[in-house]
Amino acid sequence: MANDFDNLSADQDLLRDRGLREEDVPVLLAALLSGSKRVERVALSSGAVWIKRYGTESAPRWVALQRMLANLIRAPFLRPSPLLADEGMAAREIRRIGQFAAKDVPTARVIYSSGAAVVFSDAGDTVDSQLWAVREQDPQAHDDMLVHCAADLGRLHQKGLCHGRPYPRDMFLKDGRIGFMDFEEEPDRVMPLEVAQARDIWLLFLQVATRAKLGKKTHDRAYNAWAETAPPQAIAELRKLTGFLGAFLSTARLIGRLHMGSDLRRFIVATSYLKHVS
Repeated sequence: MANDFDNLSADQDLLRDRGLREEDVPVLLAALLSGSKRVERVALSSGAVWIKRYGTESAPRWVALQRMLANLIRAPFLRPSPLLADEGMAAREIRRIGQFAAKDVPTARVIYSSGAAVVFSDAGDTVDSQLWAVREQDPQAHDDMLVHCAADLGRLHQKGLCHGRPYPRDMFLKDGRIGFMDFEEEPDRVMPLEVAQARDIWLLFLQVATRAKLGKKTHDRAYNAWAETAPPQAIAELRKLTGFLGAFLSTARLIGRLHMGSDLRRFIVATSYLKHVS
């Protein structure tokens, strides 16, 4: 890694092309060398950048069990993305950003990478933070943003892509379009693309279903906005997915009578709605 940092200091022209000023180089180097946080914001004279370090967290123990369960019950949408070494995770994220950018989908820009650390441009406020800012003052604007997320997810799927974890905290707004970041997941490596796309909209609806201030009206708008451009194969797979998960709704509601946690409530509301509408 030290040799990579030497190259970073030496290649001033390349760094300027990437929006990094010469005086910012030692600041970034110091942050890369001394930092330990998984995600770290670094303020530079040319604007903030973000450092993401892979390998700072251990893989959840349930991942292997999830994979076994998915294969056992033949539910491909439950399969977790392949586990990679730290540098492999960084390479996956860089590669997927390139895939999205090549199809004109807004993403954060990769400024620099070294081993298991990647430096990204600042994409601005996340959709999640913007939702929180207006949720009480302007319910209509709040729900319009949720619908916008669903619509642009449909356009993403239309381009032959999937995200893997399309939550508002992993989205941002750029020139009126939804941008995507955090590409650690790669579900289309372990399941057909259309299954991954169906899982995408289900995961987004785990947020939409319970965050929508205007209830079913927003649910309908969000689903229709996605379905208007989503591939027919993804819509068909969503029907299969919600049909499978729908078998667990009665049990989930029974558990909810004893303790209705937020995750359980999201599962019930989102799955019930999508099972009915798809």
